Amino acid sequence: MGADDEKMEAIVAAFRHAWNAYVRDAMGCDEYHPISRTGENLTSSGGIGYTIVDAIDTIYLMGLRSEYEVARRWIETELSFNHSYPEVSTFETTIRVLGGLLSAHYLTSDMLYLNHAEDLGRRIVVAFNTLSGLPHRTVNLGKPHSPQYSYITSLAEAGSLQLEFKYLAELTQNDTFWYKAEHAMSVIRDGLLPNGLAPTRIRIQQGTFQSSVVRLGSLADSYYEYLLKQFLQTKSTERLYQMMYNNATDGIAENLIQQTPEEHITYMAELDPQGRFLNSTPSSWNLGHRQEHLACFLAGSLMLGAVTSGSRNGHRMVSVPPKPHELTPRGLRDWKMGIDFLEGCMSTHDTKTGLAPEVAEFRAVNDANYAYDKDWFIPRTFSGVDRSPYEARYMLRPEIVESIFIAWRLTGDPRYREWAWNIFSSIQQHARIPTGGYGTVSDVNQVPARLLDKQETFFLSETLKYLYLTFCHSDVLPLQGIVFNTEAHPLPIFYPTVVSSNPSHL
Repeated sequence: MGADDEKMEAIVAAFRHAWNAYVRDAMGCDEYHPISRTGENLTSSGGIGYTIVDAIDTIYLMGLRSEYEVARRWIETELSFNHSYPEVSTFETTIRVLGGLLSAHYLTSDMLYLNHAEDLGRRIVVAFNTLSGLPHRTVNLGKPHSPQYSYITSLAEAGSLQLEFKYLAELTQNDTFWYKAEHAMSVIRDGLLPNGLAPTRIRIQQGTFQSSVVRLGSLADSYYEYLLKQFLQTKSTERLYQMMYNNATDGIAENLIQQTPEEHITYMAELDPQGRFLNSTPSSWNLGHRQEHLACFLAGSLMLGAVTSGSRNGHRMVSVPPKPHELTPRGLRDWKMGIDFLEGCMSTHDTKTGLAPEVAEFRAVNDANYAYDKDWFIPRTFSGVDRSPYEARYMLRPEIVESIFIAWRLTGDPRYREWAWNIFSSIQQHARIPTGGYGTVSDVNQVPARLLDKQETFFLSETLKYLYLTFCHSDVLPLQGIVFNTEAHPLPIFYPTVVSSNPSHL
């Protein structure tokens, strides 16, 4: 499938508008505030590369040579993980910084990135040294062995580190990276509900789940994403993850996928035990009709799973688009579920700005008191000093454009490029700051849009990358050869050689 050069150039120009403003105002800082034109670090003693490392593979893919040299030079001369206070998120640092370094090494073969990745991995992996083997939520990079006192973690934080640590293990031939991450998955697996799903909160030391909501959004999303991708990453040698993924999609199909009564919008519900014991029957749990933007990653994931795990030919890509006889019954179900769910996610772009909110609430089938014209609305819980409704924000998120990219690659249907361009155009119209950078839209139903002073790093690493790849030639990062981590960092599919029956220790 060919490239659309004009649209690619427009997206590159948007990236440069965001990146150059960051370089001008906050070079080296972890986060960027484009309205006040200031930067901010996660530690008091300096940046750990959140923005630069998160963005460098996008810069490289877009062919921005001068920008790439600026980013690489900072990594070579300034990047250090010897920062102690405060602690940083184990999960976010893994997916953004470790993932970014590994991706940059994969794309360039530059040992600079691998050396930093191994250094960072050695510091982060200490977080797994708990009674259960589940990682602490935070880690002190400068003093990794200092005591940590986190007691609860989330499904996503414990179950979305594996792609990065397994690839690092393969590159360094250090199997401790592999086994630490793998053991955390075994702890989660032992506590799964009978329907293949899992609550969002886990006790770190005990390795047991708390009674908490089952959903596909925050605190859970990337766990489900990584079930499929762990199977794909290692050339389908890990069949256990295929089984876990299939069980999870069965649970989603039977418990979470819903359709509104009037407009027939497909959405993902939530299951709330409301204090009930986890061994109670899930059918007795409360079904909530709240869907986060984050959950929309699953549309593309279901389609990708359908043509790999759900292919009759095993771990091999099928026709574009797939022919029905090429898919198993589960593959056919998941393919349709993914297409329908992506259409449902796109319905939430029906706002005054054309941008989707952080949270949408959908009309339940038996809701006699429903008071809105459409089958969905934005719930509004005011929070923060600016009284901005959090649920109404557009935070430059990538999940819908991620699924659009995958759908385009797997179908070649031009409507997906049209959707991607419409979203990009809305971002340009409502989130672009003329002096440089992009801001969070405070309310997607307010025009003119009011912007909040935050340019998320994932806007550079994910949103613009997926938009760019949607209009690239399909030979650029073909889905047959790579997996994207949950921060959109491409990592290669490989046959593991590091795994042994006698793991070493750092």
